Amino acid sequence: MSRVAAILALIVLTVMFSWPARAVILWSEPDARLVHSSGPGLDILGGKVGRTDTNNDALYFKFHVDPLSDAGSEPYFAGLQLFEGNQEHLGVGNAEEAWGYSAFNTSETGPSNLISGEFNLNSSHPEPVNLGKYRLYELVRHDVERTIIFKVQYVPGGDDLITVWLNPNLSRGWSEKNQPPNLTTKFKANARFDQIRLRHSGGGNGWIFSDMAIATSFDDFVVERYWQTWWFTTLVASVLLVSVGATVRVIEKRKYQMRLQRAEQERTLERERARIAQDLHDDLGSSLTRLSLLSGLVKADKDNPEQVEAHANKLSQAADQTVRALEEIVWAVRPGSDTLQSLMDYIAHFANELFDGNSTRCRLDLPGDLPTFPLPPDMRHNIFLIIKEALTNSLKHARAGEVHLQAKVMGRTLEILVADDGKGFDPKSLAEGWRNGMGNMRRRTAAMDAALDLQSAPGKGTTVMLRVSLADRNRLSKGK
Repeated sequence: MSRVAAILALIVLTVMFSWPARAVILWSEPDARLVHSSGPGLDILGGKVGRTDTNNDALYFKFHVDPLSDAGSEPYFAGLQLFEGNQEHLGVGNAEEAWGYSAFNTSETGPSNLISGEFNLNSSHPEPVNLGKYRLYELVRHDVERTIIFKVQYVPGGDDLITVWLNPNLSRGWSEKNQPPNLTTKFKANARFDQIRLRHSGGGNGWIFSDMAIATSFDDFVVERYWQTWWFTTLVASVLLVSVGATVRVIEKRKYQMRLQRAEQERTLERERARIAQDLHDDLGSSLTRLSLLSGLVKADKDNPEQVEAHANKLSQAADQTVRALEEIVWAVRPGSDTLQSLMDYIAHFANELFDGNSTRCRLDLPGDLPTFPLPPDMRHNIFLIIKEALTNSLKHARAGEVHLQAKVMGRTLEILVADDGKGFDPKSLAEGWRNGMGNMRRRTAAMDAALDLQSAPGKGTTVMLRVSLADRNRLSKGK
């Protein structure tokens, strides 16, 4: 995931360095101001911006009003007014005789105004005159707040061109060019200034002005939420792209791991099939061949009762061995046998049958509440065959009076001990009975990454200790 983090960091840096700067807000006053009976008013601009008769650029003025003085308070006037020194120029708000939102100190008189220098502002909420007819302007109402933006295109040596938008749409994607005509008013006025004053005079409780600003573009007043900006869209798209790429990578990695796991399972299954086939060939094949030979001897010596009896005894023993070998194979591949407890139960069953009827006593010390560790078929089969070999050697070659079989789990290690009190031998020169068996035992031990410890001495018996790690319960043996 470090690569994903690096990509995200690169995207963030790219956005930071390519983030376009907004056009300059020349002046702003976001705090609310209550203006009531202000007289000539006080300057709030502090000389930060100004225009004279020589300018020919355009400025945009914005303010928000909450009129405490409404139409019921008429006649009164209120508004934001431009001053040059103490000389009054254009004011926008409510002219004293206009009754609705309007401009005053204009060079033109509105078509529905009665007093020179007043100009009613078009509104998208016109006042009804009678059924089906409306005035173009909107009455001032308490608790109905409005935002006003007006543009001044300065004309050197002449009247300036004024455009007023009453409550314009300032959402993303809107500009002065696509504002509806029914809320746009145009006229001429003297808009030179070096002061801005907020004024109220006459009836009512005044106006609350807020969110005032002067800018060089209408777009500076458009409210663009951060989630609507191009950089946020680019960032989200990039994050989604990286997330999708990372998700695809994780999914593909998991699929690859699953394919590897399935391939390993298939190889394990093939090894298990090969092992079963080998067991069938070696154990059952030889046993069935022996049964066939003994059956032939019984037929050949049918006229000799003593030979028939001897052959029949050998035939019975061979049949028992064949049944036991088949039972071992079936147990090794049966799904219900894939636990540590099942292995211990089967070892106990085998030991009881092996020493049944013999003078050698087998003492079992096997726990009955082992942890539920799952064991692969080849692992438990190898463990069983190692213990089987040790028990068989103790019975056939050690001439022991007692064999002790013990198993325990220490942490995540399985320990199985087979100890007898037989004649023993010198491990450096293995006894003939142990020579072949030890090779198979050590090969099976290595296949499980286990440890096998053999201790013996002439006249002191023999001890075999097998230690198998159960830490990785999904481990697969390296083969038979």
